[in-house]
Amino acid sequence: MADLEVQLTERVMVARLNRPEKKNAQSEAMLDLLAQALRDANENPEVGCFVLTGTGDAFCSGGDLGRRAQEQEHVDPTPLERKLRLQQVSHKVAKAVEQFEKPLIAAVNGPAVGAGMDMALMCDIRVASRSARFSEGYIRVGLLPGNGGCYFLPRLVGLSRALELLWTGDFVSAEEALQMGLVSHVHPDEELMERTLELARRIAKGPPVQVRDIKKLTYQGLRTDLATALDSVSAHMAVAQSTEDYKEAIRAFKEKRAPVFKGK
Repeated sequence: MADLEVQLTERVMVARLNRPEKKNAQSEAMLDLLAQALRDANENPEVGCFVLTGTGDAFCSGGDLGRRAQEQEHVDPTPLERKLRLQQVSHKVAKAVEQFEKPLIAAVNGPAVGAGMDMALMCDIRVASRSARFSEGYIRVGLLPGNGGCYFLPRLVGLSRALELLWTGDFVSAEEALQMGLVSHVHPDEELMERTLELARRIAKGPPVQVRDIKKLTYQGLRTDLATALDSVSAHMAVAQSTEDYKEAIRAFKEKRAPVFKGK
């Protein structure tokens, strides 16, 4: 049984973290498979949106602490070896996400803890089940947020609240996460995937060039000044207005019908 299961249906790629007996704790194989799935989906024109979720009653419980304890019984890595392992193994997914140009949605179906919470934070949109809970629990096991928590969390909930969650490792319920802007929607557990896929399909039906450019411009806008952002959007707009999808949208508007986009 693979540590990650991937399926493409109706332009939506669904990837399931698949170690339910470990609450989907991350393994090296899982991270390898997920990073490769993101790279493949990025290049596949049939994929319009990517949904990440967990198998069973958890999203992801973080790193596999049992594996780490066993490793330490046999060898004590040097600081450099620890740093390289984090960069070369744990950070594979974050690096793949940074290069991923299409919409990425986390369907958080249960607890998301430590590296599991970081994995949800990397996504563009988070949709949660009512049983979902979030915790940056690194501090509870004497660690630092190792997979981007200190980067992503303040951008979503603000500096003060982020530091409180990072320092305490406290759990946040799905409803609390909704109130603080950590998630966009909360659904009953049995409706989570259906409702998430409805959203993913809506997004996937959009014109692919424009969808990608909106994502690119939005993230670039977080790191640049207004003048640079406006200059960039003028270039992207010129390209968008030359596409067949733009012309189809104008025709559909005049004919009072839904447009059919083909990614051209």
